[in-house]
Amino acid sequence: MPSIKDVAEQAGVSVATVSRVFSNRPHVRAEVREHVLGVAAQLGYRPSRIARNLRKQSTNIIGLLVSDVRNPFFVEIARAIEDVANSHQMSVFLCNTDENPEKEQTYLHTLIDELVAGIILVPTQGKVENFGFLLQSGIPIVITDRRIEGAAVDSVVSDNLQSAYQITSHLIKQGHKRIGALIGAAKSTTGRDRLQGFKQAMTDHGRTIHEDLIGRIDPTEKASEPIVSQWLASDTPPTAIFSGNSLMTIGVVNAIHKAGLAIPDQISIAGFDDTIWMPHIAHGITVISQPAYEMGRTAAELLFQRMAEPLRDAREIVLKGKLIERGSTRLLTP
Repeated sequence: MPSIKDVAEQAGVSVATVSRVFSNRPHVRAEVREHVLGVAAQLGYRPSRIARNLRKQSTNIIGLLVSDVRNPFFVEIARAIEDVANSHQMSVFLCNTDENPEKEQTYLHTLIDELVAGIILVPTQGKVENFGFLLQSGIPIVITDRRIEGAAVDSVVSDNLQSAYQITSHLIKQGHKRIGALIGAAKSTTGRDRLQGFKQAMTDHGRTIHEDLIGRIDPTEKASEPIVSQWLASDTPPTAIFSGNSLMTIGVVNAIHKAGLAIPDQISIAGFDDTIWMPHIAHGITVISQPAYEMGRTAAELLFQRMAEPLRDAREIVLKGKLIERGSTRLLTP
């Protein structure tokens, strides 16, 4: 493979001039730049990415950590971030944490060691003390979907409390009293906000909160199905179920079908996230549609703003969800 010295000798210029050409530095005449690039192309020379990154102490790569790449919500976020990064001539390095704090820590240390230009993170934990090394790294950071409590960093989140309140109130207004709620794990600020919204709606409407019908679980199909099956097999099953994301909704639907029940004639369901298949299951699933693409786009834009203005105050942007009523819920008759 040809080296920078080979290009310099063939072009009749110094190694420093070749370096300035490939670093897009000033003080190189246009005809010299064109000549050097032509010689480099003839020789098949490509500058060392590693050496270039070491010189400028950064790369043209953004690190993105999400909790589950199978979740369509995070797919949409990732697509938006990639679109914005591409418009800035940057690439995205995607990491899947599986809601595992140790895996998350490993990825974060790797991204720091690889000198990424910035990091967008869906954190598995909500405590600032778990991210001290990241906050001290000097790398621009944006948090999305969840909060890190006490961290002075840019963030983009949904109004999870209000959205959970809204969808629970919708079920209550249809006459439901025993409502099951599948919420994300307690370590997630998103899960805590949604649980608070659910409980607040139940209290405000004079409904009894049945703690045995609240599932604090990993937000997956595998975790949600057995919980719902247990609820449905009880002597006093719920008449409606609220699920915290689209993957948990799949588990809910599977459990209901295995129990031989019909949606919504025998049980109503509603959940978060309007994936492409939500309108086509059980006459359509009633959902809170979160602006996932807008969340990802905003997070990426905040990251590039942080790169340009590293000393500005941190911002939190809260986006609103939208209730979409479909055929998976029905009005109970007295």
